[in-house]
Amino acid sequence: MTERPSLKEMRAKALKNPEVKAEYDALASAFEMKRQMIALRKAAGLTQEEMAEKLGTKRSNISRLESMSASNSPSIATIENYARVLGYSLRVGFEPAAAR
Repeated sequence: MTERPSLKEMRAKALKNPEVKAEYDALASAFEMKRQMIALRKAAGLTQEEMAEKLGTKRSNISRLESMSASNSPSIATIENYARVLGYSLRVGFEPAAAR
């Protein structure tokens, strides 16, 4: 019986493909922002339901906001409100694109 590759091994193999790597890199900042949002919410001891209540919205909207598979991007105002409820402010900046 063949051992299944780990997620880390599958990721390393996939990232050897230049097209996959380019897409992965393009999504890196959005993924990191959403990872931070979830971590901050959990550190505050809030469920998605509780976060939704504080923001005056539904839990499904918080789920969509924190999801990488959402088809639309949240507005900066929405992210600012999310941060504010958790006692944070949003900082946005620009970086030079990596040489291709």
